[in-house]
Amino acid sequence: MEAPRHDTRGIVDPSELLTRVRFRRHEPAEPLRRYVEWYWLIDWDLPEPYASHIVPHPSVNLTFQWDEAEGPPYAEVTGVALGLYTRKLTGRGRVCGVKFRPGGFRPYTPGTPTSRWTGRALPAEEVFPTATADAARTIVTPTDDHTRVTALDTFLLALPHTPDPQADLAMALVRNIRTDRTVRRVGDLAETHGLSIRALQRLFSTHVGVSPKWCILRYRIHEALNHAGTHTDIDWATLATDLGYADQAHLVRDFTATVGVPPGAYAQGTEGRQRNQK
Repeated sequence: MEAPRHDTRGIVDPSELLTRVRFRRHEPAEPLRRYVEWYWLIDWDLPEPYASHIVPHPSVNLTFQWDEAEGPPYAEVTGVALGLYTRKLTGRGRVCGVKFRPGGFRPYTPGTPTSRWTGRALPAEEVFPTATADAARTIVTPTDDHTRVTALDTFLLALPHTPDPQADLAMALVRNIRTDRTVRRVGDLAETHGLSIRALQRLFSTHVGVSPKWCILRYRIHEALNHAGTHTDIDWATLATDLGYADQAHLVRDFTATVGVPPGAYAQGTEGRQRNQK
């Protein structure tokens, strides 16, 4: 399995976020890596509120959170968010998150299609009875990363799960979409892997929570977002072609609908903020 990546794909204006919070990724214990992509830890202590924005991956997340001014620690399951995910950060707080691989949450909830969680955030105790307030406190209150990561390992290793070859297939297919920019059509993906389009759609609905077409489009936006945040003098027409769009207008439309601003405006705003931080 892949080790945690160090890119910031999906984070809107990552340089701005990283000036506000401490963000780290850690590998889970080896037996968990089949289904868990990484742990992500965030701590903040802010003089004024800040809203972070994420273009989510097709992953389910289990988070243990503590907003110190709001109340005691708690745990939450967040399904794949279909639009921009916004989290308002205030005062002092921290999150210890578990990012499951796309398709990797299903073995922990074998009786429930992953699409049930799509677009939802709910108390984790409704999904995992052991995700109590006491469990959240054990995980999120230690000050050092090692203790938090060990507590996450302990919690997850105790969860029952059912190995599922279909989950393994779903994880492999989503990884194929993410890493191979030539994957542009659902029909071609299905044919390459010996599946009908309908069977592929059912597999993704049950194990990933979103359609294969949604995954293809979402990873295109991740690439465009990353490009807009790290390059200047972008040839948007060429980028649109490289990402598999019919034309630049389709890229602009999808980017604007997902991120909230056109890609050119986003790139200019990011470049300006980066200059001001130097």
